[in-house]
This record gives sequence, C-alpha cells and structure tokens, in this order.
Amino acid sequence: MKIVVDKAIPFIEGVFEPYAEVSYCEGEAIGRDELQDADALVVRTRTRCDAALLEGTPVKMIATATIATDHIDLDYCREHNIFISNAAGSNAGGVMNYVFSALYGTAARKSIPLTGATMGIVGVGQVGSRVEQMARHLGFKVLLWDPPRAEAEGPGQFCSLDELLRESDIVTLHVGLSDATRGMADASFFAKMKFGAFFINSARGELMVDSALMEAIPRLGPVIIDSWNHEPDVDKRLIEAVDIATPHIAGYSYQGKQRSSASAVRAVARYFGIRELFEFFPVTDIEELEAVKLDLTGMTQGQIAAAFQYNYPVFTDDFMFRVRPDSFVQLRNDYRYRREFYI
Repeated sequence: MKIVVDKAIPFIEGVFEPYAEVSYCEGEAIGRDELQDADALVVRTRTRCDAALLEGTPVKMIATATIATDHIDLDYCREHNIFISNAAGSNAGGVMNYVFSALYGTAARKSIPLTGATMGIVGVGQVGSRVEQMARHLGFKVLLWDPPRAEAEGPGQFCSLDELLRESDIVTLHVGLSDATRGMADASFFAKMKFGAFFINSARGELMVDSALMEAIPRLGPVIIDSWNHEPDVDKRLIEAVDIATPHIAGYSYQGKQRSSASAVRAVARYFGIRELFEFFPVTDIEELEAVKLDLTGMTQGQIAAAFQYNYPVFTDDFMFRVRPDSFVQLRNDYRYRREFYI
C-alpha cells in the first residue's frame, strides 16, 4: 500500500511507515505523477483534489486534515467511489480563542465597551458553537443564523440574517463555503450592519466581497480578517485597511493540529484496517503548550482582555503579517502553534 502525504501536516511523519510506503510532498506540488501507484492521499486545502489530479489513478480514499472540503470535488469522488474524510471540529477551540483575543484586543485599543453587546454568529456548527459558548459565558447577548440547523431543529433559537445584521454589535462568520454562501458578505450585507459594528471573518475568504468590505470599512467598527480571497495573493490594500490581519492561522493551535492529524491518520487506518492506528493520537509532553483553563469570574473587561492576550497575543501574528505580506505561505508553514485556552 502507498500513501501520499502533504509534508506540512504535523505529527504524521513516521506514523504510517510500518504499514505502508509513504511519499511526502509539498501540498501544492502533489500531481498525478505522484499518485500513479497511490492508494490513499492525505492533504490540506492546498491540494485541489479533482479529475485533473485523480483521473486514472488508483486512489481509493482521501483524508484531509482540515474542516473544509471545498478543495475536493466531492461529486467526482462520489461517482468514482473515492472515500472522503475530513477533520470536522478539529480547529474549533483555536478559532474560538482567535475570535475573543482579537475582539477584546481591538476593543481595548479603541476603548470600546463590550458590556451588554450583542454577538451575531453566522453559522453555528462546531466552531460557531464554541464561539457561542464563550460569548454566553462572558455575558454577551447572542443571535444565531444557521438555516440547516433551523430546518432540522426548528426556528426557535435562530433568527433571520437580516435581523442578525441589524441587531448585532459584533458579526462573526463561521459558515462553510458553498454556492449559497460564496460572496454572502457583499454590499447589501454590510449595508444592513449596525454603524460601528465589529466584523470578523475567520472562516473562508470567499465568503466576503473585498470591494464591498473596503467600501464599508469607514462606517464599520473594528474589522478582523484571518481568511482572504485569492490566498496567498491577498489584497494588500485590505490588509492595510483592517484592524487585525492574519494569514489564515486562526485555527493553528497545538491542540487543533493534534486533533486534525489524528483525524486523518485514524481515517486512513480504519479504511484500510490498520488496527494499530485506530486510536492514534500524537502524544507530546511540552508543558508550556498544554491547554489552560481560564477562570474569568468577576473580571473586568480589561482583565479579560489581558488574560486572552497573555494566552494568545494575536497582535504578534498581525504584526508579522503586516511586515511580510508576501510571505503568506511561509508564515503559515513556519507558524509556532499556540496552546488553547478554555473555560
């Protein structure tokens, strides 16, 4: 058996070797030649898995160490009996940490009170649910928009997108990318937002229309962007215009990378019956990277902001991206994973 692996996936080198031939490649460089005798493919979003890559190869399954699957042609894989696995929820804690470190950090810099504020969460899957949990714990009013969940569970706890945009002091995107959501944050979207409201996108860049956001920035409050259109060739004018700009690293926590790599390894193991790896999890003993529980009871907004910044100094990531905007890929590949905090 042969497995082709994106070499940037952490904790995975040496794991499959006792059971298979393994070829490690740069994600962007994985091509049909590498797959001519491959049974499985382990990737990130940098590898486009479609007919151009897969046609005529013996690949039977693809495990992506990401939540997103829009880099995979799911229809093609379904028609050709190629099994797909993704790392659902693996980065939820890291993204939640990013949202609140960035939110409280920019509020502190601009002297914006958050007491009594309403947070509108657009998409309430595993990531959005973690954001909701923290928001409620901190005393925010919360509005939720998630049509698939509303249809399955009833409309009770959900609202319309128009209501969310009209009433929210903070709007944060956590939907997946699809034909229905691509470009959803357009001129009409921003026009419906409150004057001075925060806008946060740590989901996918293609959810927003760059030109519409640029036009809206003068009437919005702080704008925090981690996910961009046309990555890695992002619009430098937009980087300069927003309050926090980071190179798509919101989910890059140590624990998130452990979970995503474990998900990919376990998926391959279960598909091919490698029992020794059914419960694989990368175990390390790096004390300073162990997740930390925060007790925020009785803290002021400033104290909460300090606690978040101590555990994840998001402005460092912002600074590094601003001084090296052309190093998007390198900043991601060389990123020093941070520990997660939770409540």
